[in-house]
Amino acid sequence: MTRCRSLFAIVWPLLFLQVSAQSWSIFGVQRKGAPQEGGVRLVGSVPTAGRVEVYHSGQWGTVCDDNWEMAQAQVVCRQLGFPGAVSASVGGVNGEGSGPIWLDDVTCTGSESSLASCRFKGWGITDCSHKEDAGVICESGSSVDDDQKFSLDHSIGLSEDLGSLFDQAENCDVDVLVVDSSDDQSHGKTFCVHRVILSLYPQLNISESTRNISVDISQTCHHHVYSFFRYFYTRKLDVTLASAQCQHQLSYMFGMEHLLEEVGKVFTLLLPQDKTFRTQVSLYEYGIRTEDLLLQENVLQYLSWNFESFVSSPAWKTITVHMMEALLSRSDLVVEDEAFLLETLENWLEQRTDVTSPKRLISLLNQIRFCMIPVEKLYDFQFTSSLYQSNEEYFSSAILRAFQFNSLPFSKIRKHFNDSDSYLPRIYTSSNWSLVLNSTSTRNNMYNQYRHNYYSNPERQGSFSTPAHNSVLYNQKILQWQAQVLLYSWECSNQGFTCESLPMARLITYDRSYQSTIRFSNKLILTCKTENTVFHVQDFKNDKAAIPSNGTMSLPNPCPDNYFYTFVVRPEFI
Repeated sequence: MTRCRSLFAIVWPLLFLQVSAQSWSIFGVQRKGAPQEGGVRLVGSVPTAGRVEVYHSGQWGTVCDDNWEMAQAQVVCRQLGFPGAVSASVGGVNGEGSGPIWLDDVTCTGSESSLASCRFKGWGITDCSHKEDAGVICESGSSVDDDQKFSLDHSIGLSEDLGSLFDQAENCDVDVLVVDSSDDQSHGKTFCVHRVILSLYPQLNISESTRNISVDISQTCHHHVYSFFRYFYTRKLDVTLASAQCQHQLSYMFGMEHLLEEVGKVFTLLLPQDKTFRTQVSLYEYGIRTEDLLLQENVLQYLSWNFESFVSSPAWKTITVHMMEALLSRSDLVVEDEAFLLETLENWLEQRTDVTSPKRLISLLNQIRFCMIPVEKLYDFQFTSSLYQSNEEYFSSAILRAFQFNSLPFSKIRKHFNDSDSYLPRIYTSSNWSLVLNSTSTRNNMYNQYRHNYYSNPERQGSFSTPAHNSVLYNQKILQWQAQVLLYSWECSNQGFTCESLPMARLITYDRSYQSTIRFSNKLILTCKTENTVFHVQDFKNDKAAIPSNGTMSLPNPCPDNYFYTFVVRPEFI
């Protein structure tokens, strides 16, 4: 114990600088716990597949396969924390259950948070037998590199003796019991820790009377609990894509907010890998449940940048109303134009049965920036849209406001536009506002060729024209833009400026006649050529945008030598 006290004296000043001062009780946090009303489980030989059972009135029961389809399977798999469903099985192929058949004729949209939220006959009302028990096969995430390791090191020079102290399990005074109370066949495991170490973390709420800590978590996470507790000693943790969700959930359970964010960053590596977008939707909902704002933001940013691909994916129709509203509120949506968003929302609403409240519908429509919709499309919308016909009063007001914006000087109507986002553009990629250059940013050995032929190279430079603003008042006021990708310092110096870093993108207009009323918040989009995936969006500052290295991007670059640039003009009234 003397050794333990000496270690405590050494590490306390170091750790005290980093750990949070919040006082979270590990016995009061949200965790898995005993079976909850409406909970689901899979009964089978592997964790990702089996007969679906639902918990109701203190008893597990099965689901009849009448009307059992992929939408229902998606809800079950996502409720269990899997990225999505592979298939829905019928006819008791996963084995016949016993006891009550709780659900029959289940109908889901695919966006529900639980199977019990879907429509069904009523609890226990059925004409089925157990030969018709429904099952699912869920995605395991095995298509990604689960073994890729990411080391988190917050040790700031701590002695490895602390890790040895944990591994040797000598002179312990607190037992950690790891259980899964929702699984009757789960076998718990126990290991011991030292109160003096855990007391360094106020959020664990360790006191002199603490003798036992119970960790109630899915059995699939049990073997990760040991390494999580070892982190309290060493401040080091190796995280793989396979272990990330377990380590993230443990960080949430024990109030380790800094570790929660660090582990959550590993999830961003998953974002470009799933072209069905089911993983991204699942991660967002998981971020909501664990209150991880950084994870939510990372997912929403990726989906905003790749919005047009997302709306064509299998996962699109499954998103929640909350997620739809969160996406529509963003200014970093990369879309052809605002009319595309309105049409997308209308198509999405036609497939939904859970947006029946007028208040909820208006909340979604309020996120559409009607002032940014091209007036020709806005005019046609009132004759072609069934959504307009059923909400004519709302649309009449919104369209009137948009036409006022397009026909009057902004100085006259400014005070009536209190919701400033309504007259700000998103990232519109129609040909009216953007130019694509196909060059990659990799410097190569063709230095002399670039030096002599740069100004005639269409892959690294181009010109295009745009209106001065989205408003119809500026339709005939055309600006000429020059777009360039600069790889060498001499390319910058030859044009009279210095490039602080390379490669550099430049987007410039020499017409400054509108600078007192209009400013430009232009964007550079980096997109993989082969997969058409946007992995980075950069601001232009003083007409230049530094193209970041892979380590400074918010998302990993999945195509370092094979991407193209989209230059986007975004005018805003001052």
